[in-house]
Amino acid sequence: MTHKPITASFFSASSLSRRRMLTVAGGAAAAALVGGRVSPAQAVLKLDVTQGTVQPIPIAIPDFVAGSGPEEGGPGREVNQVITNNLRRSGLFQPLDRAAFIERIQTIDTNPRFQDWRVINAQALVTGRIGRVPDGRYKVEYRLWDVFAGGYLNGQQFFGQPDNMRRIAHIISDQIYERITGEKGYFDSRIVFVDETGPKERRVKRLAIMDQDGANVRYLTSGDDLVLTPRFNPTSQEVTYMSYGRGEPRVLLLNVETRQREIVGDFPGMTFSPRFSPEGQRVVMSLQQGGNANIFVMDLRSRRTTRLTETPAIDTAPSYSPDGRSIVFESDRGGGQQIYVMGADGSGQRRLSFGQGSYSTPVWSPRGDIIAFTKRGAGSFAIGVMRADGSGERILTEGFHNEGPTWAPNGRVLMFFRDPGGNAGPQLFTVDLSGYNEQRVPTPSYASDPAWSPLLS
Repeated sequence: MTHKPITASFFSASSLSRRRMLTVAGGAAAAALVGGRVSPAQAVLKLDVTQGTVQPIPIAIPDFVAGSGPEEGGPGREVNQVITNNLRRSGLFQPLDRAAFIERIQTIDTNPRFQDWRVINAQALVTGRIGRVPDGRYKVEYRLWDVFAGGYLNGQQFFGQPDNMRRIAHIISDQIYERITGEKGYFDSRIVFVDETGPKERRVKRLAIMDQDGANVRYLTSGDDLVLTPRFNPTSQEVTYMSYGRGEPRVLLLNVETRQREIVGDFPGMTFSPRFSPEGQRVVMSLQQGGNANIFVMDLRSRRTTRLTETPAIDTAPSYSPDGRSIVFESDRGGGQQIYVMGADGSGQRRLSFGQGSYSTPVWSPRGDIIAFTKRGAGSFAIGVMRADGSGERILTEGFHNEGPTWAPNGRVLMFFRDPGGNAGPQLFTVDLSGYNEQRVPTPSYASDPAWSPLLS
């Protein structure tokens, strides 16, 4: 399924592309919204997400209205529910029970009765409206209000086909998240992962993709070949992954919209962990040669391959820094698996991790300041983070068997997979940087090797 166009505007006749509409409406635009009856709230409602533990903001999200009254179900209820679930799962918002609501929203074109929302301790309020337009599309509008300041924060309108309602809800969620936290959201994004079915000893592994909340799962490969380590291009909806068919390891590129596949190369021996460079024009990977493995980079335009490491060890799992200047990777050159960093040309190789146990699967945050990793020791597997210089190591979650962290586009949340062993199989989980908001992500069957997409464009 390809993405159908969604247009949006700041309550005007013009329509803008999805990525041009994230500027917060305010000032004169806000006043014009309802004929000057509201004014933008002062900067009162603000959530500081830099603290270790964040107290979620109570937020009220009544049913969206249609015409002159609430819409009982249908697309409006779906949009409302997706927004509610997104904000709740973030751990930064506490959607309030609708049974406690005093005011029944009948229109979004006038001020809500702020006192009614203060009584139930709501700090933020989202009102919305949805209805058909003559060309058959839906028009979806929302308003975000600061309850205690008694003012308007932002809002927008969107036009889309019925099957675009979930995506519109994700976009609205991102705008609410950004307006209150000051950081970009991550809800309008997708996850590519390895879907696993069948008995443990004969697992069928297919490449699959879904929305970040587990909805809209579809399969990208048939399961005839073994697939491993899918990774998104940071600049497009393209994936690189490993495929083992007929015993030959191959690195492939796959456009997740068109399903068009392209072989990057057939390499002798085993190939591991291909990953894109930040600009999407190179793929860095580990190639096994005899008893050791080294890191190589391939230019996708010229297909020229350059060797970056040359040691009698196993160097693997490379990941670029967001600025493309450095690569973090794992290596056992010191006798055990540890995390190392080097320049993008292979220069200045040095060790970052010095803790007890072994370290693997390092991946650089989109922010550039933190590296996530898997740590194994004392019979447990942990997902942790450290600063880019190796300091400030912190464990976010432990268990058996945690592995494969991947960052949300805003660098605030990590997804990973956990395999409890025995006859069970792996499942996907998220955890935020506080380590206090761990949640399972639903999938149709067992799932491993998740990779988070950039925000959709």
